[in-house]
Amino acid sequence: MTGLLASVVDLAEARLAAKAGVDIIDLKNPAAGALGALPVEDVAYIVETLGGERPISATIGDLPMIPRFVVPAVEAMAATRVDYVKIGFFPGGDWTGVLRGLKSSVRHDAALVAVLFGDAAPDLRWLPDLAEAGFRGVMLDTADKTKGPLCAVCEPGFLREFVAQARRLGLLCGLAGSLRAEYVSSLLTLRADYLGFRSALCRGNRKGKIEPDAVRRLVKLVKGEK
Repeated sequence: MTGLLASVVDLAEARLAAKAGVDIIDLKNPAAGALGALPVEDVAYIVETLGGERPISATIGDLPMIPRFVVPAVEAMAATRVDYVKIGFFPGGDWTGVLRGLKSSVRHDAALVAVLFGDAAPDLRWLPDLAEAGFRGVMLDTADKTKGPLCAVCEPGFLREFVAQARRLGLLCGLAGSLRAEYVSSLLTLRADYLGFRSALCRGNRKGKIEPDAVRRLVKLVKGEK
């Protein structure tokens, strides 16, 4: 069954999302980019306060794919004891070096999740390398939120192939990127493990505060409840 990942910016939003029944609470700062990061001390406080009430993921920020930047950021975020650390694989840089650095240097209990960007024409041939490097999951998102939702920038066949390859490799897979309630029914047919939301939960845009009614509506939609 597909679960719901809700991106939140602070403890109050995290509590609201948990109460509404989301499956994963995702900590990020939308004002700082596609995968803007919260301060590690804020993440650690939220993790400690919620006490395992829901699985928690956190992003490391919009960093260039350079090992000396990415590896320490992952280590610092993993030290907060989040369940998942999300790493944006942005175009350019040294992807091979980052994977090598993470595989050899990072020792933690948090699972690593790679975020590829559908509006950057990602090469799915990287998925086996991610699995071999020890990643637990992979997500498709969008980097430029002005280009529209993921399902507008990626063909349905590409999304199906992404989910199918991830499943064959034993990776958790998620779809995100300006998703709205009206896309849920078609996205559920892809059978991803998670659908991720921020904009659809907020008043106005992804930088606004999330609204309890919007969260509850999406939880019901994703879970097939009336």
